[in-house]
Amino acid sequence: MSFSSKVLVVRIKAICVLATILTIAVSTVDLRPVMAQGGGTVKVGVLQSLTGTMAISEVPVKDATIFAIDQVNAEGGVLGKKIEPVIEDGASDPAIFAQKAQKLIQEDKVVTVFGGWTSASRKAMLPVFERFHNLLWYPVQFEGNECSSNIMYSGAQPNQQILPALQWGFEKGYRKYFLLGSDYVFPRTANLILKKHIAHDGGQIVGEEYEPLGGTDFSSIITKIRLARPDVIFNTLNGDSNVSFFKQMAAAGLPPSKIPVMSFSIAEQEAKAMGTQLVTDSYAAWNYFESLNNPMNKKFLAAYHKKFPNSAMDDPMVHGYIDVLMWAAAVKKANSFDPNAVRKAATDLAWGNSVMGSIKFAPNQSLYQTAYVGKLQPDGQFSILWQSKQPLFPQPYDPQVFPGKNCVVH
Repeated sequence: MSFSSKVLVVRIKAICVLATILTIAVSTVDLRPVMAQGGGTVKVGVLQSLTGTMAISEVPVKDATIFAIDQVNAEGGVLGKKIEPVIEDGASDPAIFAQKAQKLIQEDKVVTVFGGWTSASRKAMLPVFERFHNLLWYPVQFEGNECSSNIMYSGAQPNQQILPALQWGFEKGYRKYFLLGSDYVFPRTANLILKKHIAHDGGQIVGEEYEPLGGTDFSSIITKIRLARPDVIFNTLNGDSNVSFFKQMAAAGLPPSKIPVMSFSIAEQEAKAMGTQLVTDSYAAWNYFESLNNPMNKKFLAAYHKKFPNSAMDDPMVHGYIDVLMWAAAVKKANSFDPNAVRKAATDLAWGNSVMGSIKFAPNQSLYQTAYVGKLQPDGQFSILWQSKQPLFPQPYDPQVFPGKNCVVH
């Protein structure tokens, strides 16, 4: 086992220990989900990092989630009740996410929770939702390799984001790949999958480096990038580490126009917060770009920008928005707020024509969706260069890395 693989195993074991501790902590509590909601309202949790290194990405998702709740309430609510959001701060810390998830379910009596960004935070929350039989709507792309009946995974699976980006890279003639990521579950597992496919398709890994989440010193990594001379950098850094990386690359004379960078956690909102001049000409792979040209997207953007005039819209924000709408539709279909009834109803919903295009939850509780590759322009918008031919079926387990392993929810 390589050193990086050992590090990944250690980190996953640490998360499992945290999960066990949380499970023991709640073992004496009445675990029946509380469905009774008085006063004509129903409570839902909104749990994102409002502080810390991930706030740059997660605060906008919180805003989009609340926007969707306000929209549903303006249209009469759900089953005759108005939605009351209970907002909590995960503070960019997986342990705090788990604590706040328990607080939302146990003390606030929410019927569901919308939130999470990093896979570390999701994995820390997972045993809480399974123990309390509640339902988390997770809006962000991730590494797959997880399948729980207590999570609706609306963000991209690897075959809906990182592998389409790799396909585009090979079509561009890129053969030499440098993998750069934050040091936690998603980047390491995503790169494990990428390495298998790059080798299978005749490419070459010329470097693989990780920086702690929130890390800011990329000097030695940039030296390695310069020496490796990659065709493209695949970037799975998260949070405000991206600001430091792109600034230091530019200072070293290596802006995206010199060495292409394909990012998986930089979208319109992050580009705006970072300063678009830093990341102009870089690439990103998502299932939504603000520049998508369809009537529903234009109507949605007009309403959102009216409320948030200086905002940008991006993929995780749209998934946070759509999650609320799909939850409301599933509640109506089930005629119940019970999480088990809602999740079953969600996978039975018909294909929807959304701001992202055609979407539907598959039986594995992940979303069918189209993959796009875009290039960031000086105005902060992505010019769409490539898209999949149809919405892609979500595959939680990559067959080249985990042959024979399937996702089955009960």
